[in-house]
Amino acid sequence: MKKLLLLLFITVSWLTQTYASTLNLSMSSSPSRLNPILANDSASSEIADWLFNGLFKYDKDGNIVNDLASSHEFKNDTTLIIKLKQNVLWHDGEKLTADDVVFTYEQIHNPKVFTSILSNYKEVKSVKKLDVYTLEVLYKKPYFKALEIWMVGILPQHLLKDEKDLMRSSFNKNPIGTGSYTIKGFKTGQDIRLYANPNYFEGKPKIEEIHYKFLPDPTTSFLMLKQKKLDIGGLTPLQIDRQISPQFKKDYKIIERPNFGYTYLGFNLNNEKFKDLRVRQALSLAIDRKEMVDILFFGHGEVCNGPFLPGTFAYDESVKPITQNVQKAKALLKEAGYNESNPFSFELVTNTGNETRINAAQILQYQLEKIGVKMSIRVMEWQAFLNTVVHPRNFETVLLGWGLALMPDAYPLWHSNSRKIGAFNLVGYNNKKVDELIIKGSTTIDREKLSEIYKTIFRQIVSDVPYLFLYIANSITVANSEIENIEPAFTGIMHNEKDWVKP
Repeated sequence: MKKLLLLLFITVSWLTQTYASTLNLSMSSSPSRLNPILANDSASSEIADWLFNGLFKYDKDGNIVNDLASSHEFKNDTTLIIKLKQNVLWHDGEKLTADDVVFTYEQIHNPKVFTSILSNYKEVKSVKKLDVYTLEVLYKKPYFKALEIWMVGILPQHLLKDEKDLMRSSFNKNPIGTGSYTIKGFKTGQDIRLYANPNYFEGKPKIEEIHYKFLPDPTTSFLMLKQKKLDIGGLTPLQIDRQISPQFKKDYKIIERPNFGYTYLGFNLNNEKFKDLRVRQALSLAIDRKEMVDILFFGHGEVCNGPFLPGTFAYDESVKPITQNVQKAKALLKEAGYNESNPFSFELVTNTGNETRINAAQILQYQLEKIGVKMSIRVMEWQAFLNTVVHPRNFETVLLGWGLALMPDAYPLWHSNSRKIGAFNLVGYNNKKVDELIIKGSTTIDREKLSEIYKTIFRQIVSDVPYLFLYIANSITVANSEIENIEPAFTGIMHNEKDWVKP
């Protein structure tokens, strides 16, 4: 009888199994405001993503899919109808409605709220509630980011409608969202704990708790990984190649993918030295980008071919990597009037605090010597670099990085109007054909047509050589081997964390 009862208990326990486990992560800085429209820093954004949902999101392959939205439809090029899921609850049990979306839009435009995302909504004419779960968004003109802008986390109207100062609201430290995890507040400089939302509309996550350990020193994070005190972490190429043991490789799955960002050498195209395309082409042909990747990252990276993210609709696969050709580079320089008695020379400026970038500058210097080019290097403190070199365009060349988005926007970097001081077209790139294509793309909501436009922009920019596109480093993530259902994808591994099981 006792054996029968024991067997019955085990069977019932298995059928009603809960996963009372903790996922141990780390953060190097504290969040400031866990409010999705105010979460400007990376720590705030990362935590807020667990707590809030947008109307849409990216799936594991980088495609736009519904999140809080159950469906969406363009009635015409400027009218978007969005229907909401009707089973979404806020963490306090209230139902999500169209009022919450309208309220969020109003707060983004609230003159008392200072948010970095306001410019994303410049083409929105109005947001109107049609019924409890239906919205109508009118755009001033067809807008290529019509869906992407609604990936921002939605705010609860019922909690914040009487808030007089959202910037200082206690909500920012004790938020209520719709996300897969909840929070009971946080303190600056301390660990953060998140708890599985039992009423999450896609089902309660199987991991009960997420524990973010506050570890401002990356060395400490690495040591804790080696001691198996963290479940997920990032490694540098040096660490992955030289500083982990065979046991570490058993304890963790190693997942690599290209970072969403590249490093480049930018020419000041207003400088007489760089107005000759042959000079820029010669410098490009002199560089062995593959060698740079091998030296800087032990091969954990790839050559950058152009301005948009590989694997996205904007990337043109037909553009092949530039291979080093010293003889052709010398010939182009000779055509441009440079030789041993009149060598081409220039200065490259970059910033301190990024050893990889400084090392890259030294490799460039060495490689360019092979074609007789004399490149000097100046390294400056970041703020001084920005204020005296980058912003006033006071340079011959700069070595910098740029983040790559799943939905690229060519306007800030490549449109001639963005050459003005304070904008991001630092090198002074000016091509009327590209300007026209950028404007045409900004009013194209058909993704296939937008793809063709952006691939043409990609090819034209590469042909004009305003930058030496150099490399894209790999993101190296390690994950506890005991965790089940981790599925590496184009966008990373966190896309299906809700289904992870940690024994």
